[in-house]
Amino acid sequence: MENQRLPLPPFTEETAKQKIQMAEDAWNSKDPERVSGSPPWTVNGAIAIYSSTAGRKSCSSLTAKWQKEQQYKLKKEYWAHAGNRIAVRFEYEYHDESGQWFRAYGNENWEFDENGLMAKRYASINDLAIEETDRKFR
Repeated sequence: MENQRLPLPPFTEETAKQKIQMAEDAWNSKDPERVSGSPPWTVNGAIAIYSSTAGRKSCSSLTAKWQKEQQYKLKKEYWAHAGNRIAVRFEYEYHDESGQWFRAYGNENWEFDENGLMAKRYASINDLAIEETDRKFR
């Protein structure tokens, strides 16, 4: 079904980790269409990519994000789950046009509807300038 995103809640630890891996793989592809088709997301808490109530949105904001955040690489980690909710820890690294490297890190709390579509996302994201030699993801 087009309006479902497997796995569906209630989540087990295994299916929560599967949902997280799907998100990580989609974001690391840097393909806006793939991201909008993976578990639905909001970019930096503001730009809707997909909403279970509003439908598919424009992906141009993701293209602009990855033009600014070059050599983007993301890692998401399972933190906890309960019912239709998943808590995730994440880090990603990128450099800007000047070559300055950054690590963004934080936590996300996801809530899904019965179709496996994200109903709510809360994120706390911090960016830290790093030296190229301090990169974790190569």
